[in-house]
Amino acid sequence: MGIYLSSPKTEKFSEDGENDRLRYGLSSMQGWRATMEDAHAAYPDLDDSTSFFGVYDGHGGKVVAKFCAKFLHQQVLKNKAYAAGDVGTSVQKAFFRMDEMMKGQRGWRELAVLGDKINKFTGMIEGLIWSPRGGDSNDQPNDWAFEEVYMTSKTETCISYLLLICFCFFNFGPHSDFAGPTSGSTACVAIIRNNHLIVANAGDSRCVISRKGQAYNLSRDHKPDLEAEKERILKAGGFIHAGRVNGSLNLARAIGDMEFKQNKFLSAEKQIVTANPDINSVELCDDDDFVVLACDGIWDCMSSQQLVDFIHEQLHSESKISAVCERVLERCLAPSTAGGEGCDNMTMIIVQFKKPIQSTSSTSSQQSLEFKSDDSSPLPEESESK
Repeated sequence: MGIYLSSPKTEKFSEDGENDRLRYGLSSMQGWRATMEDAHAAYPDLDDSTSFFGVYDGHGGKVVAKFCAKFLHQQVLKNKAYAAGDVGTSVQKAFFRMDEMMKGQRGWRELAVLGDKINKFTGMIEGLIWSPRGGDSNDQPNDWAFEEVYMTSKTETCISYLLLICFCFFNFGPHSDFAGPTSGSTACVAIIRNNHLIVANAGDSRCVISRKGQAYNLSRDHKPDLEAEKERILKAGGFIHAGRVNGSLNLARAIGDMEFKQNKFLSAEKQIVTANPDINSVELCDDDDFVVLACDGIWDCMSSQQLVDFIHEQLHSESKISAVCERVLERCLAPSTAGGEGCDNMTMIIVQFKKPIQSTSSTSSQQSLEFKSDDSSPLPEESESK
């Protein structure tokens, strides 16, 4: 079977929600892949005026995508820039923070708990014994929340014996020198605060807005053959072969993938592969219909405009947004693995705006957006991408 199953897993995880500003629906499906490596986050009420949505497409395993789904939005909230009203800076720092948090003992333990069964067991055991009271030994920032367990001496002794057995037979230890995961994930998030939309993206998941039925890309697919990506990769000592970074990774930006981020003389944004997201800020107006976030399992099968047209068509007869997402997944699922397209994990979120949106400027006074691919159009927008 290789990386594919003999028949696709078509069971879907779907969800709907809303508040007084928007309503959303999402759906995800494993499909033909042997494992499900996508994850997502949907928080319509991140705070009183802010909504957060994200899709994370893992590669080499599911743990980094699941880690981002669990922690990235929390780090956006915790950053000082967020409290000062600078959402773009806070989300950019949150992307980098993911790489920092996945290092050391705490990082290994959380990834283990999110991973396969044997690692879950080991991670929980290590958490019970080595829950740090002071700090990790690898000098990585460690102020993020971990549940600490304070046990009686009898319980602690029993757990110690269990851990000793694990260490002797499986060579498990505290992993204080863990350099981070070799697997990784894309991250594409949309943050809606009042009438502003902030999109941050690293990788080839994509965010698209429908404005009066026209599809506008709000993110760029970070492929290694893009000129800016190629320049950074080569300067950092990497190479591109067959469209892949060092012949293996078909993304130029991602969270995780720490084997490509080992040059101690370069900053995080200048590594062979970087978690540095493009940030795009758009002022919403009454012409805006909805925003779509989806992994490349969708975009491999439909262009931005095709997807927007399909969603509009479905919304005429279907009021449940997650059901529309499910129809997209079913449409994209390949009948067999012969062609490759339509065989990936699939995850998508639709966020529909409730009208009217109070906008202070007209679209004609805004700049043109530089992100453009397939048949979508450049979107007028307020601020430059970073």
